[in-house]
Formats: sequence, structure tokens, C-alpha cells
Amino acid sequence: MPWFLYKAVQADGRFSEGELEAGGRQDAFRQMESRGLRPIRLAERSDLNGASKVSRAPKAAPVEAKGEPRKSPDQPNGQPPLFSFPGWGTQKVSPRMLENFTRLLSSLLAAGVPLSRAMVILCKEASSPAAAAQWKQVHNLVVDGVSLADAMAKSPETFPRVYVAMVEAGETGGFLDVVLAQIADFQAREKEMKSKVMTALLYPVILLVLALGVLVFLLVFFIPRFQSIFAGFGAKLPMITQVIVSTSELLRSYGLFIVAAAGIGVYLIRNWLTSESGRRQWEGVILRAPLVGPLVAQFAMSRFCRMLGTLLGAGVPLINSLNVARRSIGNQALVDAISNSIDRVKEGRSLGPSLGDCRTLFSGATLEMICVAEESGRLDQELVRIANVTEGDLDRQLKTAVALAEPLMLFFIAGFIGTIFIGMVIPIFTLQDYIK
Repeated sequence: MPWFLYKAVQADGRFSEGELEAGGRQDAFRQMESRGLRPIRLAERSDLNGASKVSRAPKAAPVEAKGEPRKSPDQPNGQPPLFSFPGWGTQKVSPRMLENFTRLLSSLLAAGVPLSRAMVILCKEASSPAAAAQWKQVHNLVVDGVSLADAMAKSPETFPRVYVAMVEAGETGGFLDVVLAQIADFQAREKEMKSKVMTALLYPVILLVLALGVLVFLLVFFIPRFQSIFAGFGAKLPMITQVIVSTSELLRSYGLFIVAAAGIGVYLIRNWLTSESGRRQWEGVILRAPLVGPLVAQFAMSRFCRMLGTLLGAGVPLINSLNVARRSIGNQALVDAISNSIDRVKEGRSLGPSLGDCRTLFSGATLEMICVAEESGRLDQELVRIANVTEGDLDRQLKTAVALAEPLMLFFIAGFIGTIFIGMVIPIFTLQDYIK
């Protein structure tokens, strides 16, 4: 099993560093929690040799006194930070940096460290200059009397709207440390889900790029050689060969113009998608798509349930939780549907029946489970369970879709190349008639 280097905060507020053996990151986090440690950073040491390390016990380091300079443990002897790589993270704050920031801030606040002091520690523990500058900006605003949520809202490129809304709910309810810990867990699960989607789409995309590259090579470099042979005999070419040769001539003569037109088209489509009306229309088309629409709706429902369950478990009131959770959906058409349900909840109706009109998101079975959980007082736990089940189902559907996409892509690639081959070979069999 791999070894992990960790940095955490003990129950008495002291920093603790050490290493442990675990089957994965989640297992490592569970071991740290069982030891009473709140994780700050965790990194796998692939080059760690178990025989070369004698001490396995974590060593504690006290929090530095105010005004006393302290060398960051992430930069011993001038070495780069644990999560920093050459040329990375120098321009903006990465999602991993934000997750580490959230976990550390939650741990420090839970240990009783004041917010301003916690922000000073975060600036010192930043893993890149960009992160240090961002945390410093938030710290300065907080010291000036601005709330933490409002300070984060001034940097939307780093702190998403859902993140700021959850922080605002935690500040209002007085359990900011709990909400921050929930945010960090949510970010980790969100990153894991997106990673699965990207991994599932990687192989089909590679096949598509290879197919396009092979087609362009055949049309630009391969077909012209046969074209000169056919022209020398003056033979009348079959229709399929004429189409292939005409396509080759068009690509060779106007290839640059075609690329320029495609670039302009992509630019116009991108501007249209960034507009309010264009985004709404595109999201509506995606939801109505036969195969993609249900997957998008399931993913949005999973995010909504996990966010709502997380907030309710942290003690945020239902109305505030719904207002925050709807921002995590991402699809404006679905956000509008949830907004109508929130209005009915404000009127005093139960959550389950209020969500009944959002059948694109919630199936009848899901609504029934929400109703039963609401009646039994286990709504937060049931929502998280529904999100876990839905994500597992999505994972299986993605694997099935990829398993079907691979042979289909290979079939289309072979079909295109085979068509070009047949179109070039058919005239060769008739050349002997012209030679005679």
C-alpha cells in the first residue's frame, strides 16, 4: 500500500506532521480522523521506501507566537511546497489549492483560532504566490470589517457563487467551521466525479482525433497520387471516386479558408453560449437530447441532493439550504424549476410534494424517499444517500456508454477509410480496358 505524508491540526490546536500507510486518500483521511487529527494537506509519497523510514509517529509543532517569524514546513531548506510543481499554480488559484485552503480554515476555526489569525496562518501556508496573494486580499478585507463571504465574493474567479453562499450561511448560523469542512468534502467528491467523466470520455476523444487526422492525411497526401494516374488515362471515374477526388481538391485548395471559417464559427458559437438567451436555449437542447439529457439531469440531481443534504446536516435552515443548493445545479432551466418548488416550500408545503413538478430531475421513487425521510426527520442523511446511489448509477452508465462508444468509433473509422480505399481501387480494375 502507498505511504502518505500529512499535515494536520490536533485537538489542542497544535500542528502535527507525519506519514501513514493507507489504501488510498479516503482511507488516509479516515485514519487521520480516527486519530483526532483534522487534515490540512495530504500527499502520496510514491518514492517512499518503508525500510528507510524508522519513525512513523507524527511530530507536533506548536503554532507560532504572534509576531515571531516561522519557516513554513512546506518549504524545508528552500524546497518547493508539497503541492507545487515548476510552472504550475503561478497565475491563478487551482481547485486543489482552494480545497486545501478550505480544510485548513475549517480546522483552525474548529481549534478556536480567531478568523483573522487563521487567515494569517493561511497566507504563510500558501503553496503558491497566487494563493498567498488571494488569501492576503481576503484577510485584509476581513480585518477591515467585511464579512468573510463578502470578502470572498469580490474574487469570483477563485470562490464560486455556491462556495460563497455556503460560507454566508455558515457565518449567519454561527457554524462556519462545520460548513467549511462540508464544503471541502463536497469539493473532493465533485472533483472525483468530474475526473471519472473526463476519464470515460478520454479514449473516445482520442479515437475521434486520430480518425480526423487519418482522413485529412488520405485526402491531402494520398488521393492526389491516384488522381494523377486516373487523369493520364482519361477514364471516366465512378461516382464514389469522383466524390472523394472532389473532396480532396476542395480540402487542398481551400483548406486554410475552411479552418478560418471553422475558427470564426467556434468564436460565434462561444459568444452565443455565454449570452443569457443562448445558454438557456443550449441547456434546453441538452436536456431534450435522447441519451445525454437523462445523464445531465441525473448529475444535476445528484449535486442538488448532496449540497442540500450537506447544508441541512450542518444546521442551515431549509429555505436557506434550498437557495444555496439550487445554484449548484448549473442548468438554468432546472434552476428555474427548483425556484418554483422553493416558493411552494415558503408557503408551508412539504419539500417532497413541492419538488413533484420537477420530474426532469426527480423520479417518483426519489420523491417518495424524500417524503418519507422528511417525515422521519432524516432528510439530510437520505439526501446524501440518494446522491451516493445516483453517482454510482451514473458511473455505471458512463462505463457502459464508453464500452459502446469504442466499437462504434472503430466502426466509423474503418468505414471512412474503407470507403476511400474502395473508391480508389475500383477504377484500377477498369484501367486494363483503357490500356487495351
